[in-house]
Amino acid sequence: MTELETPAAFEQHLREGRSLANVILQGLDLRACSDALLKADLTGTVFLGCVLEPATLQQVLARGAMVFPPFSGLPYCPYRGTLYTPEELYAGFDPTRPDTYADTLDARIYAHWNSRGGAHPPSILETLAQRLHDHAISDALEDALLDQGRPRRVVAIMGGHSMLRGQEDYRSVAELARALARLGFFLVSGGGPGAMEATHLGAWFAGRADEDLDAALAVLARAPSYKDRDWLARAFEVRATWPLRDAAAMGDSLGIPTWLYGHEPPNPFATRIAKYFANSVREEGLLTIARGGVVYSPGSAGTVQEIFQDACQNHYNTVGVISPMLFLGREFWTKTRPVYPLLEHLALGHEYARHLLLTDSKEDIVRALVRFDAERQALARAG
Repeated sequence: MTELETPAAFEQHLREGRSLANVILQGLDLRACSDALLKADLTGTVFLGCVLEPATLQQVLARGAMVFPPFSGLPYCPYRGTLYTPEELYAGFDPTRPDTYADTLDARIYAHWNSRGGAHPPSILETLAQRLHDHAISDALEDALLDQGRPRRVVAIMGGHSMLRGQEDYRSVAELARALARLGFFLVSGGGPGAMEATHLGAWFAGRADEDLDAALAVLARAPSYKDRDWLARAFEVRATWPLRDAAAMGDSLGIPTWLYGHEPPNPFATRIAKYFANSVREEGLLTIARGGVVYSPGSAGTVQEIFQDACQNHYNTVGVISPMLFLGREFWTKTRPVYPLLEHLALGHEYARHLLLTDSKEDIVRALVRFDAERQALARAG
């Protein structure tokens, strides 16, 4: 079925004289479109959270269309048709007054989520609204993973949320992400602070001189932790000083955070934000879309969990692609968090064993990802 999720798409559909039969209209304000709707064939048409004039609504129902009405009293739209942007989530934030974060859409949704029971809402309507929202985000995410109809070359970078600005690990992740973005890879992370922020910062600066990133890192280091009052303000200072030149060329990136960790605001260097209520859906989905490979920078329990979720996908080939698992930091992944020896043993006799890499070199990781991408493209051409 055709899905129309924006006013522009709906208007174009009508201009082209196409039928509305068996079309899904999602989250649209259609009060000004009553005449067009009542002239249309509405056989099998589905209205998801659309706003209709009362008289038009009665006619639409009488003609056999299916209508899922909007929810009331929510700060979010369960039927939204697009991903979030930093501009939408942070509308109203004033970097000179960091406390204004509380007025933003991101903060208001988190406050609402907390007030309705958090991860365990007692109301079935609240649960339904959250599930519809997350499904809509997943639907919009599928569109974001295409570039002019072709699949993007998606690479994820995982790592700790507590990685501080100013640390060498943070710089390493940013420089690695910048190098990959310059080669045309689409960078994805969990969308929060620490290593996740460094991922999107690197992509943001892919189209600029190397010294610009150095200067930005110095600005960010003045508020190292997301717990610092000025953490978000410093990020907005960097965005204002070095605005994104051309997201479509290199700077475009995707953050996938969750309101389960809503005390960690999403970093504003990701140009697209797929924010979920259900963390389990978010984590599994993030690893699934990273078909170009996953890089693991230093992290803690959450990163270790992601490693073995990824390993399961590769071990049983559940997503149709066995992709690289690349570990940045020999000492960390063999001594501090000795995950790599276990993973290496687990992979014995399986295809993904040849796609494991443990290194201290960002260049090694870039070469491995480029090589894997070339192999995938060669296989695709061979048919």
